[in-house]
Amino acid sequence: METTHLLILVVGLTSATFFVILAFCVFLCRRRKSKHESGKDIEWSEQNIQEDDIIQKEDLIIFEGGEDLTICDILDAPGEVIGKSNYGTLYKALLQRSNKVRLLRFLRPICTTRAEDLDEIVQFIGRIRHPNLVPLLGFYTGPRFEKLLVHPFYRNGNLAQFIRADGNGECYEWSIIYRISYGIAKGLERLHTGQEKPIIHGNLKSKNILLDHSYRPYISDSGLHLLLNPTAGQEMLETSAAQGYKAPELIKMKDASEETDIYSLGVIFLELLSGKEPINEHPTPDGDFYLPNFMRNAVLGQRISDLYHPAILLGNGRDDRVPVSEECILKYFQLALACCSHSPSIRPNIKQVLRKLEEVAG
Repeated sequence: METTHLLILVVGLTSATFFVILAFCVFLCRRRKSKHESGKDIEWSEQNIQEDDIIQKEDLIIFEGGEDLTICDILDAPGEVIGKSNYGTLYKALLQRSNKVRLLRFLRPICTTRAEDLDEIVQFIGRIRHPNLVPLLGFYTGPRFEKLLVHPFYRNGNLAQFIRADGNGECYEWSIIYRISYGIAKGLERLHTGQEKPIIHGNLKSKNILLDHSYRPYISDSGLHLLLNPTAGQEMLETSAAQGYKAPELIKMKDASEETDIYSLGVIFLELLSGKEPINEHPTPDGDFYLPNFMRNAVLGQRISDLYHPAILLGNGRDDRVPVSEECILKYFQLALACCSHSPSIRPNIKQVLRKLEEVAG
């Protein structure tokens, strides 16, 4: 009987020991698993926090002239759409607090670059100031990577609208044509030579030249392609090509150069002189000149006097206007052709363009 009790006691103690050991092993396993999962949760949470910070972060960089800007003013401003492109929308907006009209350019998040040096690029563009360049007043970054550029608003619209304005005789006045041409060249000179390294515009065209009440020109969108990703930048280039402003050697936006900007400048000069839209679907090279089709006939035999409207004048709006000399028009035309040379090496640089314009003024 005692042996039976002893046997039962041994079996009981053995079983109890086994269950204690088993429970201890289960406890250890669960603790390790819990610790491992806890570590994963912390890592995941930290990642989410970082992602949330990126998603929720808003920032407004303010430059000279934009000291009165606030995020609320910009986002709450009633706006009128005045232009659209594949990469963004242009608004005319009234800022309520300051009661100022501003130009807001919204860039679609899918089209903008997320390069590490984006802030450096924005700061670089924001510091550029010149009487013939549209200044950047503020740069807003939104919660989902959207970007908004704030500029002054110019009430006379853009150069393309001015050139083709019905019934506007001022677009035929030589004094205004010359003033606009010289101002554009001065603004481009600032971009090409005013920094340690040239700033390439990359999308120079009459729609990107804004005019104030006295027809002073302001080049807009300077360096805008630097804020776009390669796909959006290439779409910008293709649009420029369809509109007749792209230099023949330019294939990729990343290869834009001072020489390709000069080509676009030459097209604008021809556009100002002829009053015609430079659509160039099938350009044809002629000797050293790669001419937009809208000027080809003139080069092949028409008289220079056929290039400009009889109303291109020197006067000041009175009935006693005096026509500009044909020699001035010819020199201006020759300069535009030189800018549109087929070979980039033959095109004048921007300082040479300015010297030639000064010779035209005589």
